[in-house]
Amino acid sequence: MTDPRPPIRDKALALGFDAVGFAPAALGPEARSRLGAFLAAGQHGDMGWLADRAAQRSQPKALWAEANSVIALGMSYAPSDDPLASLGMPDRGTISVYARNRDYHDLVKGRLKHLAQFVVSRFGPSVKVFVDTAPVMEKPLAEKAGLGWQGKHTNLVSRRFGSWLFLGEIYTTLSIPPDPPHPVRCGSCTRCLTACPTDAFPAPYRLDATRCISYLTIEHRGAIPVELRPLMGNRIYGCDDCLAVCPWNRFARATPHEALVARADLTAPRLRALAVLDEAGFRRMFAGSPIKRIGRDRFVRNVLIAIGNSGDPGLRDVARALTADPDPVVAEAAGWACARLDRAC
Repeated sequence: MTDPRPPIRDKALALGFDAVGFAPAALGPEARSRLGAFLAAGQHGDMGWLADRAAQRSQPKALWAEANSVIALGMSYAPSDDPLASLGMPDRGTISVYARNRDYHDLVKGRLKHLAQFVVSRFGPSVKVFVDTAPVMEKPLAEKAGLGWQGKHTNLVSRRFGSWLFLGEIYTTLSIPPDPPHPVRCGSCTRCLTACPTDAFPAPYRLDATRCISYLTIEHRGAIPVELRPLMGNRIYGCDDCLAVCPWNRFARATPHEALVARADLTAPRLRALAVLDEAGFRRMFAGSPIKRIGRDRFVRNVLIAIGNSGDPGLRDVARALTADPDPVVAEAAGWACARLDRAC
């Protein structure tokens, strides 16, 4: 059989993927050990789904016994300007770059399905496609497939695309010669670790998600720990600090995908306008956005913490109004914001 990699790679690039590689459907003991230690330390917080299917996550054949190979795909969402610029605007919110436009799950999965259809029609194997929501260790598989390496911040780093790749996978029964795994090229650099506002990295290559602003603003459902709130600044959905400071980003070109270019209204939105969103207004504003999945209440909770950190007494009225919000977590965050603004005045 001729090597199937060239036609698959050509088709993937034609469909709009920016990176493609091939790996065996297997992970080594290091990936399993790292996941096990993370879970044993309780550093996954509320993300019980990580523990529930840990065996399938840490070994591709435990998820699908017939899988022989993994096709790893990447799509660049690199920003065209400084993703941290809005951190210096206290009356504005900072939204993670990945969430400033369309939900990447839909975009990547649609292209994965087209590629999977091509693989089936050309070579005849069985396939399964995955984007983030399945128990798949995407970053270790991408490293094995040569797309990049897991940096000290635990995210994937690419020599061509920096820290800005969305990942997706096709598991297949087709036996595909693997690409060489990518060597780790972090060297002695620790910029990503020292940039973290909440000190969420207890050691290189280890993340304590319970201190991570991305986890706190997206996955965590209850009140955010009071001691971490002042450290969050105006980050209202996710956090890019550890990604943005990586020196490898200097090689990344701005995403060519229009659906991933930041919307103007989500680049540095005014906190006042976001705080007054009701459920209907929230849904309208974030239709088609990954932000929609956390719901209005969690989002407004995040906005209120940013208001409390703003030091702007002009925002006190909007925070005061929300102390009577029907959601107790929102109401508590509003009270905290008012008290903090009072102390700042």
